[in-house]
Amino acid sequence: MYSGRCHCGAITFETTESPKWLTECNCSICHRLGSLWAHVQIDTVTFNDQQKPDAALTSIRYVQGDKSLAVHSCKICGCTTHWENLHPDTSSVMALNFRMCERTAIKEIRIRKFDGADTWSYID
Repeated sequence: MYSGRCHCGAITFETTESPKWLTECNCSICHRLGSLWAHVQIDTVTFNDQQKPDAALTSIRYVQGDKSLAVHSCKICGCTTHWENLHPDTSSVMALNFRMCERTAIKEIRIRKFDGADTWSYID
């Protein structure tokens, strides 16, 4: 079980999936966010408030590029917590920003560099 939270604690998440690695991407948005993505199955994730899952999320999802995912952030502290797959019928994966997890909890997970800016491949 891995858990994370935004800086103010308004958004928390848990996943029962252990990622094989974390992805550090250099695309235009990930570079600016400084995120460390754990790609997991959607059905392994729970957020803190299942009755109002979007209560602490910004009301605007940031959608860019091929419009296949939406980046979500806390409306209180601004931390980016995850991205949502906008086509769950074609893929059951989403990503959690493991920078929201305690450092000690993720220190043993391999970090892979992904070239999302140019080659769209892992470069490690």
